[in-house]
Amino acid sequence: MGSIQSLALTLVELYQFAIVGYILMSWFPGARDSSIGLFLSRIVEPYLEPFRSIIPPLGMIDISGIVALITLRFARNGLIVLFNML
Repeated sequence: MGSIQSLALTLVELYQFAIVGYILMSWFPGARDSSIGLFLSRIVEPYLEPFRSIIPPLGMIDISGIVALITLRFARNGLIVLFNML
């Protein structure tokens, strides 16, 4: 059971890094048009889209990525509790 838990937590952490990388790519012109940017867009945008539809951008600042990361952190903590119950 420990290996399944560590695999699940590792995948969540990798997804968090992917989200952070995708958010940071918005600071550099043309970075999201690269092959890495397109790959990250395909895996991150489906998760970020519901947050963007709920949370409107505040001027030039889009905080939906931060809310998405916080939500993913809560889900990770829920996984830890769930695995500890088993």
